[in-house]
Amino acid sequence: MAGFFGRVLLVLSLALPGAAFADEGARQVYVEQMTRDDLRVAVHDATQDMRHLRRIWCVPFARAVSGIEIKGNAWTWWEGAGRDYPKGRMPVAGSVLTFRKTNKMPMGHVAVVSHVVDSRRILVDQANWERNRITTDTMVIDVSEKNDWSQVRVQNRYNSFGAVYPTYGFIYRAASLS
Repeated sequence: MAGFFGRVLLVLSLALPGAAFADEGARQVYVEQMTRDDLRVAVHDATQDMRHLRRIWCVPFARAVSGIEIKGNAWTWWEGAGRDYPKGRMPVAGSVLTFRKTNKMPMGHVAVVSHVVDSRRILVDQANWERNRITTDTMVIDVSEKNDWSQVRVQNRYNSFGAVYPTYGFIYRAASLS
């Protein structure tokens, strides 16, 4: 999987242990970014691996596509990233957008960023947003007041945008500097 990624230097406020996002400064972190072609291959492979399953879930799909190896329900990924994976509020292709749990989504949700359109719009690849289906290049819009991706709306199958969903942010793969 490591061959799919390229390095990108992010200078952003990361969720450091004991630190708030924008309030406590930034640090430089290299994270790995996937190309659109490599994402397509990863999505194809994950889809093939899951086609025999009775139920398709977002967590194993996101894990297979992104290479981020976190266990547990989607809403636990943010804390589960621990020190193994950097976290932040800037979308990067191949990063995982983590949704908080809600009454409508008691296990939360995770989706892999497939393309950053602009500062307020991304495309994601995901599983089970539409029951038991894998959907690709679904538009997600940041509707947060501070443009920090803490609240989003997700395009539905009717090409409209549904309810506002709270998110934690993005989980990245740290780049190897060797």
